[in-house]
Amino acid sequence: MSEYSAIVKWHKQKDEIFYDNKYSRGHLWVFDGGEVIQASSSPQVVPLPYSVEANVDPEEAFIASLSSCHMLFFLSFAANKKFVVESYIDEATGIMQLNQSKKMAMTEVTLKPKVIFKGEKKPTYEQIKKIHHNAHKQCFIANSVKTSIKIKILK
Repeated sequence: MSEYSAIVKWHKQKDEIFYDNKYSRGHLWVFDGGEVIQASSSPQVVPLPYSVEANVDPEEAFIASLSSCHMLFFLSFAANKKFVVESYIDEATGIMQLNQSKKMAMTEVTLKPKVIFKGEKKPTYEQIKKIHHNAHKQCFIANSVKTSIKIKILK
């Protein structure tokens, strides 16, 4: 078993009434390694100026978490097969809509990884598909959610 933690910090601003629902959703995520991320609600969920558009929102973080977990397994599996990955870029997207229970949810995430291999030993398209399939099966985050996760392999 492994345990993970994060600290989420928010403070009411002095000029905010709060109970009028006109308060900043800007807050901080503090991680155990010391990294601090400026976070906020999405402007698509809570309108400006109460959201902070430049900050990371939970929906973006959810997509990034799925993409990052998938990528880390993909890189590990590719390395084990002696392939050299030069770069990996995923422009992942997510769809938030009503789910079957009529609750707003991130119902679908599409990973769109573009992987560049270097060296003489390069995988076939079928080998790349298999590595992605195995990465998806092993991804801890993907195994933790109900969201439909699609992988669209870019060449």
